[in-house]
Amino acid sequence: MYNFDVEKPGTIAEAATAMRVEDAQALGGGQTLIPTLKQRLAGPSKLVSLKGVAEMQGISKDGNTLRIGGATIHAAVAAEGSYSALAALAAHIGDPAVRNRGTIGGSLANNDPAACYPAAALASGATIVTNTREIAADDYFQGMFDTALDEGEIITAVSFPIPQAANYQKFVQPASRFALVGVFVAKYTDGVRVAVTGASNEGVFRWTEAETALSANFSATALDGLSVSPDNMITDLHGSATYRAHLVKVMTGRAVTAAS
Repeated sequence: MYNFDVEKPGTIAEAATAMRVEDAQALGGGQTLIPTLKQRLAGPSKLVSLKGVAEMQGISKDGNTLRIGGATIHAAVAAEGSYSALAALAAHIGDPAVRNRGTIGGSLANNDPAACYPAAALASGATIVTNTREIAADDYFQGMFDTALDEGEIITAVSFPIPQAANYQKFVQPASRFALVGVFVAKYTDGVRVAVTGASNEGVFRWTEAETALSANFSATALDGLSVSPDNMITDLHGSATYRAHLVKVMTGRAVTAAS
């Protein structure tokens, strides 16, 4: 690693002030950032640890909306029963060590193309709350490792509208526990949303053709005749673009069946 300073603010305001330093980097659970630093792929001048910011921790429910603090660990989300599909997703992220260190805000800020939370946020039509504004999930995810966050902006919370029915299906890459392909399906009164992670070179995306079919008929049979183009899908040693495109449809059907 390179040399850097560490600051541990106690409030969101203090964290925002600390982030104004050039090359400062927010530190959540460190499950992505610390390995990145070890490989010398990043060299921040300062790490701003968010673990001690009480305002950014915890989960609350207001009506049909679940609000999760940005510094809330995966294990806490997994124990929350108000949104069972989201809890099940969190319960299968990484291993126990990762789930007890990694945070939802850190995952969404990093926007790894194979991470699970981006699919949940996009399929749920979640709102990403920062220290300066609120960003709709449809506007937040802008490509692989790319988001709408400005420099120094911090995810303080995420608000999830709780759907009528939902499920997440992940085809696991066994070594990393990331999704080779993961599909989150959420049914609301105004329609169905389907978000896919792990498959595309553009990162998480919505499968709008499936959404239209499932909004009319919430059944796996509604996917008959549909297909996902392999164009711009990821090809690596774990699977080809064609294989991933096939998995998108398979995992979507499984998610719909489980949610039904």
